[in-house]
Amino acid sequence: MDWNEATISSRQTSAKRNVGRRFLAVLIKYRYRYLLIAPGLLYVLLFRYGPMYGIIVAFQNYNGFKGISGSEWVGFKWFLTFFNGPDFWHLMRNTLVISLMKISFGMAPDIVMAVLLNEARSRWFKRSVQTLTYMPHFLSWIIIYGIVLAFLSTSSGLVNHWLKDSGFNPVPFLTSNEWFRWILVFTDIWKDLGWGAIIYLAAIAAIDPQLYEAAVMDGANKARQMWHITLPGIRNIFILMLTLRLGNVLDAGFTQIFAMYNPLVYDSVDIIDTWVYRAGIIENRVGLATAVGLFKSVIGLILVISANRVAKKFDSQIW
Repeated sequence: MDWNEATISSRQTSAKRNVGRRFLAVLIKYRYRYLLIAPGLLYVLLFRYGPMYGIIVAFQNYNGFKGISGSEWVGFKWFLTFFNGPDFWHLMRNTLVISLMKISFGMAPDIVMAVLLNEARSRWFKRSVQTLTYMPHFLSWIIIYGIVLAFLSTSSGLVNHWLKDSGFNPVPFLTSNEWFRWILVFTDIWKDLGWGAIIYLAAIAAIDPQLYEAAVMDGANKARQMWHITLPGIRNIFILMLTLRLGNVLDAGFTQIFAMYNPLVYDSVDIIDTWVYRAGIIENRVGLATAVGLFKSVIGLILVISANRVAKKFDSQIW
């Protein structure tokens, strides 16, 4: 029995050494590649994983003078405070409604734009449209809000000037709960239309041209080619983009909303992230804000995993 144990131990030690040698050999062989990705990997470790230590604050009555190590532990107090608070369902409703509106109305325009650009025969026209639709992606939401204000302001907006000149009453687009969600949705579509189209154009470019040639030989027109070749060809990219969007469904676009909203539209656009900002930064309830942020991250992770599994399960049934 002792001899068998010694043999097994020796084999395990030998296997570990072999694994270590192979690992070292791979590092030496691909050393330049690892050096190339080292800065990005270091960035992720320092600024993505390093701050996760602060998650502990979600379970503490955090005191800035005592620090994380000296603050009092309160368990799940802040989670229960948020779940039982008067704002929970209101914030969840606004966050989900805005996110689902953006997903529902924001994905189709990208695909339509990509398909239309792919069918364009004039190269200069195609490039011009791509450039014009892609440029807003680089604008900050502050600049975009300035543009929206110039068009939709109640007192000085071009649209309301036109309405007044036409004999209609001005519409308070930026202070109306009925209009503001739609403004968020359409400005989000306008800003990222070119970016989404480029992603789908890259997917379309990867489709085998012989499929189109065979379809032409069979007498298929452009509409049938798009329906039976182009759309199925970008199916995987669509699934990927949808999965990523579902994973961020509790984000709803904090930067956009924070730059554009005002107290008059809190009832329809106050989301989890804006509430966390006020609770954590303005009201200094750090533990509560961290707990809510952690809750949102966990839900996002669950949604990404679930959406990915559902997409794989029903992949063959989508088209």
